[in-house]
Amino acid sequence: MTALLETRSLQKSFGTNAVCKGIDLSVGRGEMVCLIGSSGSGKSTLLKCLNLLEPIDDGEILLDGEDISIPGLDPQPVRQRIGMVFQSFNLFPHMTAVENAMLAPRRVHGKDRATLLPEITGLFERFGLADRMAHYPDQLSGGQQQRVAIVRALAMKPEIMLFDEITSALDPELVGEVLDALRELREAGMTMILATHEMGFARELADKVCFLDAGMIHEEGPPEQVLSNPEKARTRAFLRRLL
Repeated sequence: MTALLETRSLQKSFGTNAVCKGIDLSVGRGEMVCLIGSSGSGKSTLLKCLNLLEPIDDGEILLDGEDISIPGLDPQPVRQRIGMVFQSFNLFPHMTAVENAMLAPRRVHGKDRATLLPEITGLFERFGLADRMAHYPDQLSGGQQQRVAIVRALAMKPEIMLFDEITSALDPELVGEVLDALRELREAGMTMILATHEMGFARELADKVCFLDAGMIHEEGPPEQVLSNPEKARTRAFLRRLL
């Protein structure tokens, strides 16, 4: 499969702290790749580099074969193609859910509210939020806010979605509704990269699982192989602690 998104020897440091130490990652169109590993292993930094929120120090990031990590490249066209949802919802508290979702397409694409409303309404319906469009963030549960954040990212019609531990701040009973939203995206064929601790979800739906440790991918492969029969001692130790 030809890679839609690829990194080659990606390196990123903060001062003397090397966080990504030559990461090679390949994601095909329509694939779901789950990144697993302890806090500080480089998962979040890798995702931010892919979205050009952090400049890389060395290596390449290729989107459809084009190097998007060139210094001075305008990041905005790339971010329109690569959406990202964070652990914290980052919704504007003074805006309703629908206003939050409409903000970026109105500013970036210059679309008016009337043009956007049917499309955005469809996204809210798709993720079970049709009756919450006029609610403000503080009127929504954590799971609902996270689903609004997903709708907001999808409103830009990205080709790829990045998710950074989006269930880790939620109460356990709210995790399922967010995972259901990801499941729906998976079934629709969205290309996704997730940093996650939800091993059951990764086992069920991922095409590939990558175990990161100390800024490197130490093991990758189908979820059954990596999660049930890992080859590397570090992977086995991590899974023992987690499971």
